[in-house]
Amino acid sequence: MPFIPGVLSARSGLARASLLGVLLAAGSVQAESALMQEVDSRSAPEASEQRAGFVDWLGAFRRRAAGQGISERTLERALDGVRYRPEVIENDRYQPEFVRPIWQYLDTAVSSARVNTGREKLAAHRATARAMQKRYGVPAEVIVAIWGIESNYGRHFGDYSTLDAFATLAFDGRRRDFARQELLAALKIIDAGDIAADDMVGSWAGAMGHTQFIPSSFRAYAVDGDGDGRRDIWGSIPDVMASTANYLKRAGWQPGQPWGTEVRLPEDFDYAQTGQLSTAQWRRRGVRAVDGATLPEFAEAKIIVPAGAEGPAFLTGPNFRSILRYNNATSYALAVAKLSDAVAGRRGIVNAWPREQAPLTRDDVTRLQRLLNRAGYEVGGADGIMGPNTRKGLRAFQRDQGLTADGFATQALLKRLENS
Repeated sequence: MPFIPGVLSARSGLARASLLGVLLAAGSVQAESALMQEVDSRSAPEASEQRAGFVDWLGAFRRRAAGQGISERTLERALDGVRYRPEVIENDRYQPEFVRPIWQYLDTAVSSARVNTGREKLAAHRATARAMQKRYGVPAEVIVAIWGIESNYGRHFGDYSTLDAFATLAFDGRRRDFARQELLAALKIIDAGDIAADDMVGSWAGAMGHTQFIPSSFRAYAVDGDGDGRRDIWGSIPDVMASTANYLKRAGWQPGQPWGTEVRLPEDFDYAQTGQLSTAQWRRRGVRAVDGATLPEFAEAKIIVPAGAEGPAFLTGPNFRSILRYNNATSYALAVAKLSDAVAGRRGIVNAWPREQAPLTRDDVTRLQRLLNRAGYEVGGADGIMGPNTRKGLRAFQRDQGLTADGFATQALLKRLENS
């Protein structure tokens, strides 16, 4: 889902953490029913008060939207049928117990089935994809890869009303100001005639269409690719491809450059180097392409090691950062990069992932953070999230213990901290 700087991506922060989505994907009707019973377990007076509060809030929002120039016709068609959806709040508040390892994510995101379907979709829409590549400079296989990762090529872009989702989040969610602005943006899209209110559907978190734009991203980057006067990312593949390519171009995509490449790091590599250097500087530090080929020439490049020193390493350039603008998660950007490579027939990841490593739960990460703080490695609050401060503190602990200081948290490191 397109990521707006300063705004948490609904996909990275919300949509992929959706319990309901996991249950539906697993086909667990009983589990879904149990979740909905939990949502409906509130007392009748409490539910009645909540409905009344939502009606009052929606009336106030409607007046505000009218003041922003939204027509009365649009307000009637869009807001008269809006419903409070309690399951949206349940999904928003749900936090998974385990953090999924990147290799498990990539197993699904770049599966052979998804690669084969991507090639089929590219063949079926080759003329359109090539036209968008020529217009925006973004390779056809990258456009298709975004489509594949975001909605499995349109199979799973959701059937929630975007208006219901953002109205619910604006009334009762964690990020009310953000949701109000997105709901207003959705009304402006409808008012402009791009889509009818009843057809504006997507994920429970409000991401819309084949490539999961939130409304503000739609207004900023969506493009009419088929020339019919509307921007339709639900039903028009030319519009989907044009909008996706336009987003990446506006995010700084450099035509003719690769996203990066897998590399081999020297034995004494300093994993604390998180900044950007030129390819020439990385080469002088002993970084080499994993297959012995010439490294792509980047003025500014970054080394990423998503699974620490025991896993693959990658030299990434400006186009990888453009994908991160679409969704600010390394696992997501690497999935798009490698799916695009696979669709185009390029080689996959060479070095193995440390699949024997058991994932840490959020409670494990919280305990790790507390132990690091107690041992004098200040990492800030113990929130269960492996952020840059936690990785920095962990690298310091590893260095003091004579270990490879890659900042990758494992069960073995947690035990070592507990016993130190």
